[in-house]
Amino acid sequence: MTRKFRDLLRAPDAGLAAVDPGDTHGIQKKRARDRQPALLAELNELQERLWAEQRQSVLIVLQGMDTSGKDGTIAHVMSGLNPQGVHVHSFKQPTAEELRHDFLWRVRRQLPGPGVIAIFNRSHYEDVLIARVANLASAEEIERRYDAINRFEAAVARANVRLLKVVLHISFEEQRERLVARLEDPAKHWKFDVADIDNRAYWDQYQAAYDLAIARCGTPDAPWYVVPANAKWFRNYAISRLLVETLREMDPRYPQPALDVPVLLARLQPATATA
Repeated sequence: MTRKFRDLLRAPDAGLAAVDPGDTHGIQKKRARDRQPALLAELNELQERLWAEQRQSVLIVLQGMDTSGKDGTIAHVMSGLNPQGVHVHSFKQPTAEELRHDFLWRVRRQLPGPGVIAIFNRSHYEDVLIARVANLASAEEIERRYDAINRFEAAVARANVRLLKVVLHISFEEQRERLVARLEDPAKHWKFDVADIDNRAYWDQYQAAYDLAIARCGTPDAPWYVVPANAKWFRNYAISRLLVETLREMDPRYPQPALDVPVLLARLQPATATA
């Protein structure tokens, strides 16, 4: 069996420390850029078939440390898709209404309908990542959430939604450089959050929390992929290939309505002038 590109990106048992954030798996930047137009063209065609079929859906879950490139990834993926069949949602701090419900309530409301590709910028995993590092929930509650997530994702998969869960993995130094770049560019000040600097003090705790989430919630129906994201060009190329391979495997088909084509074409012939 031919090894797929996504097999290179499967989350390793040894955790994030086993993945070099600068690794490009031997792919050169020029090769990736040369292949990008063909990848985006295929992605567009596969999405059209998915939308036309109206039977299956895709849910891309994007996680990563601050500045890992979630927004940039979404912009890149969107460049090859028809917005009509895309749903993007960013999960922020829960609202008062959301806190009155189970932590998965707000996630269920954003699941993709038939034929749609949904992209979550952060997700339900914040409830076992930030919650663990910032002690927002007890250890017992976080354990319960892992199990709840696995049941939830199994139900999502049974509903013909293909899950594509991705950690955008950057290094501590790369994050520092990106934060500096934001501060030095006034046009990017709106993206800067002082909390991003504060959170760097908890880098190791976040890495450990990611490792636990990957280990506890990586299943055959919803595996985790780790995309080395120090190089933005590789991050974009990898996400494109992951999505294309996923859609190829899903193999959406155009509907075949019962049309009497000859009769319909005859009705569309130019009208004959009468005397």
